[in-house]
Amino acid sequence: MHQHTAHEDSGRPGAEPAKGGGAAPESAPASGAEGYKALQCLLQQAVIQGGLPGILAEVCDGDRQWFGTAGVADTRTGRKRSPQDRFRIGSISKTFVATVVLQLAAEGRLSLDDTTAQWLPGVVHGHHHDGAGVNIRMLLNHTSGIFNYTDDQEALNRYETHPPESLVQIAMSHPATFAPGSGWAYSNTNYVLAGMIIERATGRALAEEITERISRPFGLAGTYLPHGSDPTIHGPHSRHYTKLFRTDLGAPVHDATELDSSMFWAAGGMISTAGDLNRFFGALLGGRILPPNQQRDMFTTVPTRDWISHAAYGLGVSSVRLPCGETVWGMGGALFGSWSYAYGARDGEQMVTANVNGDWTNGGWDDPIGIFTDLLEAKFCHRSDT
Repeated sequence: MHQHTAHEDSGRPGAEPAKGGGAAPESAPASGAEGYKALQCLLQQAVIQGGLPGILAEVCDGDRQWFGTAGVADTRTGRKRSPQDRFRIGSISKTFVATVVLQLAAEGRLSLDDTTAQWLPGVVHGHHHDGAGVNIRMLLNHTSGIFNYTDDQEALNRYETHPPESLVQIAMSHPATFAPGSGWAYSNTNYVLAGMIIERATGRALAEEITERISRPFGLAGTYLPHGSDPTIHGPHSRHYTKLFRTDLGAPVHDATELDSSMFWAAGGMISTAGDLNRFFGALLGGRILPPNQQRDMFTTVPTRDWISHAAYGLGVSSVRLPCGETVWGMGGALFGSWSYAYGARDGEQMVTANVNGDWTNGGWDDPIGIFTDLLEAKFCHRSDT
């Protein structure tokens, strides 16, 4: 899958959560049987009206779990999606990477004030890029001004393999977006650099650090970063279907399940399950992964531009203000054939993770973010109107 648009972000920048076509029933309690019924209803609508192959959602309410699904994991066999289903999580990978960086900071092995040039001499330079002016915090909160390499699809398609250095070189062949620290722009290059710094600081592969520090200790058996160019999803998984970002109803659907995710790596290459993401974010939001100082760093946000509506960005995490005024915390991810949202209450006691195995929507939603926003509203907005 080289000759197509290489796209990875966390829900198309600037995507407006759609209001029409998929509103939850007017009185949707936050939990209990009625609330879950409202969620299940939305899942059905995503398939019937939205035209998606399949959707799944897992809700965590303290000690209670609810799993719902609609549509299929595989359009050929009609197999249903299951709680064990693994899927590509796109930019939710950034939260794992930022967590590892913050753990290293807590251990005194690096500082967020260290410059990129200190760790990766000569890597960030040219076209007004200067690693001496970009610190690690700027990488993690997207205030570095470093060009986003996934915006140059032509260059990405030119290479058969994508080692991190080549991804950064693509970015360096373009002018910086702004001077370091003077603006905000979502850039996957920031997280490729953060991944490279982790490897330099630890002497180990990023995939190993994520496994040893997060997946293993927190029992995330379905969560990993693929090694190198491995295009497969190991273990049970849904097929991933893409229209390659064409919006017309008759656009052909391609199977993107097998994908060389090295072109996304630390910025979006990971694989996980809904249950694993709820467990991870529950622990992260609940303060069970990072010490207090690093927790404060992670959840200190900056305003965003041209990204998800009503969002602010911390270090690998974001807050989103829902239309009802409630704010949820987590991250979203979008790539070929797989869009995901994992958001919850600030204390991590309530979480919702949802995934669709297609990257389009019909029926009143602009894209899957509209569906995810409706799901979060059904869960977190206490509506008394009837």
